[in-house]
Amino acid sequence: MKIQLLLLFLSLQIVSFSDAQDLADRKKHFNLSDKGLAIQGYDPVTYFTEKKPMKGKKELTVTHQGLTYYFSSPANKDLFLKSPLSYEPQYGGWCAYAMGAKGEKVSIDPETFKIIDNKLYLFYNRFFNNTLQDWNKNETVLKQKADQSWKKIIQ
Repeated sequence: MKIQLLLLFLSLQIVSFSDAQDLADRKKHFNLSDKGLAIQGYDPVTYFTEKKPMKGKKELTVTHQGLTYYFSSPANKDLFLKSPLSYEPQYGGWCAYAMGAKGEKVSIDPETFKIIDNKLYLFYNRFFNNTLQDWNKNETVLKQKADQSWKKIIQ
């Protein structure tokens, strides 16, 4: 009996360590602020419900799998909690164009986005370089390449 309890305890420790490691890996791959904030504090739900980005409020916070999100309303927070993966940006919140064109993690402008098949894609848009425009010129190929690149990054 003591051996069984010891084995159970050890297996639980391994699972806990594994979960912590998965969480650390997940945070490492996502485009986060120094404080672990996703999408630079923008509400991930408004991209879908309002068809535009809106800043979230610090007092309406959810931490999901190590990533912190702000929300502009309690209703949006509730929607997110019901289905977090439906609202998370693709490619860890990195620029979709850069992921497709070069397989690189490039920062984004949270106000430059596109919803494709109910998924949020974010883009770099600074210094007269709006990568959403380039993405739109060859979306099918770039999306396929971005999907492949992202799989390699998160392995």
